[in-house]
Amino acid sequence: MQRRLIQSAIAVLLGVTMAAQAAGPSRSQRNKLTQTQDAYVAAVRWSDFEAAEGFIDPAYWRAHPLTDLQRERYKQVQVSNYRERSSGMAADGAVERRVEMGVINRNTLAERTVMVTERWRWDPDAKRWWQAQGLPDLWQGQ
Repeated sequence: MQRRLIQSAIAVLLGVTMAAQAAGPSRSQRNKLTQTQDAYVAAVRWSDFEAAEGFIDPAYWRAHPLTDLQRERYKQVQVSNYRERSSGMAADGAVERRVEMGVINRNTLAERTVMVTERWRWDPDAKRWWQAQGLPDLWQGQ
């Protein structure tokens, strides 16, 4: 009787452990996510959108290549602040975060605030995180 109780307890603990692992990224993946996001934020915060392009999912680029006009638009803005407002895990294991960005038009010096959603997905083949939403849309509705 006691042996069956111990086996049941072990089975429950194994099940909980496996569910926790399936529910989110490993410690190593979380560390890589933090490093990747920090480098991405640095690029965006310094308005280095060419460098930020290197963090965007190649599958996204194939489906949504940037035009020359879009590249020129990014050259016309300066990011004045970048603040994470929330983050969470999506059902598919991607990490989503909402970011508030201050954007200054270099020609008019007018500043505005935009809210951007980033979606980070783990690539098991490349063993890295990709930002799967593309560069931030700094012209929402314009």
